[in-house]
Amino acid sequence: MSRIALVDDDRNILTSVSMTLEAEGFEVETYNDGQAALEAFNKRMPDMAVLDIKMPRMDGMDLLQRLRQKTSMPVIFLTSKDDEIDEVLGLRMGADDYVKKPFSQRLLVERIRALLRRQDAIAGEEIEETEETKVMVRGELVMDPLRHAVKWKGRDVSLTVTEFLLLQALAQRPGFVKSRDQLMDVAYDDSVYVDDRTIDSHIKRLRKKMRNTDNEFSAIETLYGIGYRYNEE
Repeated sequence: MSRIALVDDDRNILTSVSMTLEAEGFEVETYNDGQAALEAFNKRMPDMAVLDIKMPRMDGMDLLQRLRQKTSMPVIFLTSKDDEIDEVLGLRMGADDYVKKPFSQRLLVERIRALLRRQDAIAGEEIEETEETKVMVRGELVMDPLRHAVKWKGRDVSLTVTEFLLLQALAQRPGFVKSRDQLMDVAYDDSVYVDDRTIDSHIKRLRKKMRNTDNEFSAIETLYGIGYRYNEE
C-alpha cells in the first residue's frame, strides 16, 4: 500500500481527497501546512507528496526545495487556476506534475497512479531486466534504471522520476531528435495532458542538475521548433 502525503491548508480538500484516496487503496497522511509536513517527513518519508503551493508557515515551494535536497520521490503540486508562473517555477524546482484547482479527484488519482507506476518500474519492482532496463553507458553518462541511479563523470546526480525518464529517452539514441510529443509520451501516460512548456521546464531542470555536477555539461541540445537531442560526449 503506497503512502500519500496530502498537504493543503484547505480542510475541505484534505477531507474529501483523503477519503477518495483511501477508497482507492492508498494510505493517506494529511497536513495543513508545509512546516508540519516537513517535520513528519524527517521522521518517515512518504511514497509521494501532493502539495498545495500557497500555505501558511511554509508554502509548497519552500517544502519542495527542502525535499529535493534529500529525496527524489514524486511530487504533484495543486495550483490555483491562474498560477501559471507558480506551475512553471514548481516544475523547474523539481515537481513531477501539477493539477489545477478546482480539479477532478478522478484525474488526481490517475496522475498519482501514473507516477507511482513509473517509480515502481524504475525501482525494478514490475519489470524484468531487458535492453531498456540494463545499465546504459553513453560516454560520461551512466544510468541504472533498476536502481534509479545516474552518474556523470563518476559523480552521482539525483533526478526525479520524470527527469530520469526524459534523460533515458534522449540518451538511448544519441544524435537522434526526440520531439516534445515523443517526450510527453515517455514521461506521461495517455490519461494525463501536458503542454510543451511542461516538457521544456523539466528539460531545463534536468540541465541545471547536470551542470551543477559539471558546469561544462552540454550533451542535451535544443533544436528550436523541433525538440531535443542527446549528443554523446
